[in-house]
Amino acid sequence: MTSPDDKQRQLDAYRVDPCAAEMTTDLGIPIGETDNSLTVGERGPTLMEDFHFREKITHFDHERIPERVVHARGAGAYGHFELYESLGEYTRARFLCDTSASTPAFVRFSTVAGSRGSSDTVRDVRGFATRFYTKEGNFDLVGNNMPVFFIQDGIKFPDFVHAVKPEPHNEIPQASSAHDTLWDFVQLQPETMHMMMWMMSDRALPRSFRMMQGFGVHTFRLVNEAGKGTFVKFHWKPKLGTHSLVWDETQKVAGKDPDFNRRDLWEAIESGQYPEYELGVQLVPEGEEGRFDFDLLDPTKIIPEEEVPVRPVGRLVLDRNPDNFFAEVEQVAFHLGNVVPGIDFTDDPLLQARLFSYLDTQLLRLGGPNFTQLPVNQPVARVDNHQVDGPHQTRIPQSRATYHPNSIGGGCPALADENAYTHFPEYLAGHKTRRRPESFADHYSQATLFWNSMADWEKEHIVAAFRFELGKVDRHYVREGVVENLNHVDHDLAVAVAEGVGVEPPEKPVTDNHGRSSPALSQANTAHSPATRKIAILVADGVNAEDVGTVRDGLRDIGATPEVLAPRDGSVRSADGAAVEVTRALPTVDSVLYDAVVVPGGAESVRTLSQDGGAVYFLTEAYKHYKAIGALGEGRDLLSAARVPDGGLDLGVVVTDRPDGAFVKEFGDAVAAHRHFNRETAAVPA
Repeated sequence: MTSPDDKQRQLDAYRVDPCAAEMTTDLGIPIGETDNSLTVGERGPTLMEDFHFREKITHFDHERIPERVVHARGAGAYGHFELYESLGEYTRARFLCDTSASTPAFVRFSTVAGSRGSSDTVRDVRGFATRFYTKEGNFDLVGNNMPVFFIQDGIKFPDFVHAVKPEPHNEIPQASSAHDTLWDFVQLQPETMHMMMWMMSDRALPRSFRMMQGFGVHTFRLVNEAGKGTFVKFHWKPKLGTHSLVWDETQKVAGKDPDFNRRDLWEAIESGQYPEYELGVQLVPEGEEGRFDFDLLDPTKIIPEEEVPVRPVGRLVLDRNPDNFFAEVEQVAFHLGNVVPGIDFTDDPLLQARLFSYLDTQLLRLGGPNFTQLPVNQPVARVDNHQVDGPHQTRIPQSRATYHPNSIGGGCPALADENAYTHFPEYLAGHKTRRRPESFADHYSQATLFWNSMADWEKEHIVAAFRFELGKVDRHYVREGVVENLNHVDHDLAVAVAEGVGVEPPEKPVTDNHGRSSPALSQANTAHSPATRKIAILVADGVNAEDVGTVRDGLRDIGATPEVLAPRDGSVRSADGAAVEVTRALPTVDSVLYDAVVVPGGAESVRTLSQDGGAVYFLTEAYKHYKAIGALGEGRDLLSAARVPDGGLDLGVVVTDRPDGAFVKEFGDAVAAHRHFNRETAAVPA
């Protein structure tokens, strides 16, 4: 049986407490001075015999490793996976069969295009890579927050990445797809259209890693004890629902807090608000894959949930932050080839390419073949084989026979018997060829399905995103090519985009929109909760302390995280003379870092805030970004100063004269809704 503590106990052997001993060199020589080099006299030259200086500087000069080509910027956390029900009917993978086990896990979230120094909130795909430390070895589910990909065949991956990365002549723009080379690639590769619809949607702007879905992208295969295979697609669904930022907000967050998503993950775990995700599977029996109007092996396609429901099978809880970012988050080495008995691959051509590429990448990035011995990469399962030597070898093999078969070493290690990994005995036959199958030729129908599935506000955001991105493209013919592709997705979409980017609207295509939709694709249909939401409470001297206390305590009771913000740090004086503790000073934060805003009563407090341009803008901007707004008593005067409508539950603005449970309930419901997109905000000056 596995336990969440298995991995942590293993890591304990590598954790170092700097307070446990005196400073030494790397070889244990005690150091009593580390601020001054060894010199000839106080002003003389530095001596080369200063071994401590040489070691310290040399180590510093070699502290960096190559960053990942893609997924360079990330954050990670440990946790555990618990199974709801056994999947023994479909797989022999023990961690998917034993409901009494709790499997240790490590998850790394990331952006794809940007460098390590880029911002968290750029428009981009997000990586969602999960490592299960099982008793049978590591299983790495290396996915994204979108269920499809840009290309069908991995041989195109270098082309796509070269196109989306900063342009080679000037290394601009950083972490952005809004430039000529990416959209030139898109207009010439219609297979990208389904993924580009996801990229231009709010899915590319997650509110947090805790409110982001994950997908295995590819179709994998489960294999049971009898050797029977079942096709499977993996899904992660966040307990808090799937929610996003809005585009204007993401750009401002990038300046106010470029670490917004990684900070959110870290602080949530530190405060005990552990992120939780449900693992779901879509199962398709071998032999039934032909019943779809698309190819299961095509990574640009989904299986609509209405055709094959997602079956919840377990939950993942992230409950421990890493001790050291570099040692754990930066050095973790995921690989799709890390599978356990009972999980196998399919002939998806993108998946097959990734099986080579990930291992090849880690060999270069982590300096050789022994990267699996790094603590974060070590399995909790025992490791025995004849792989020896190489850079950074930390094991000390005691056998003189490092080959198989052998008699000198007693034939050890012995080959595994019934527990051995066995590849699915798929029958394959065919001529060598460099051609895509006809079943991969439909590049538009699922892009149309995605468009049809969106709520009106989601469609507005998609149009605005295409207009922004193509508006950054200098070459007019590239804009025209993208619009032509969009015309095959939906004519009205293509016309709306064309009108915004100076392109002649296209004629209606021969093939019209098929009209099918999948409600599961819309974020309008996700779970909603006020839990963990950050709420700003704006105060100044003279605030009504009862209002503050009622709102703060009530929000905590429903799981939200209220923070009291004032023009200065420390505390403010309430109307009755008591001190009200301030969480943060207003000049150090911004509305884009919060999910909602409340203005308590207190005539003096509201008067002071109304004369503070920063406070007024804070409220105006929150309204502009469709966030819940609350006001008590005189607090409505600040709403007036910020041009926010005085009340209107349908607009997410909750106003009352009394601080009571009813207000907290109504405001909590408004916060849980995430955003109120029925507001008219075009004229709001923020």
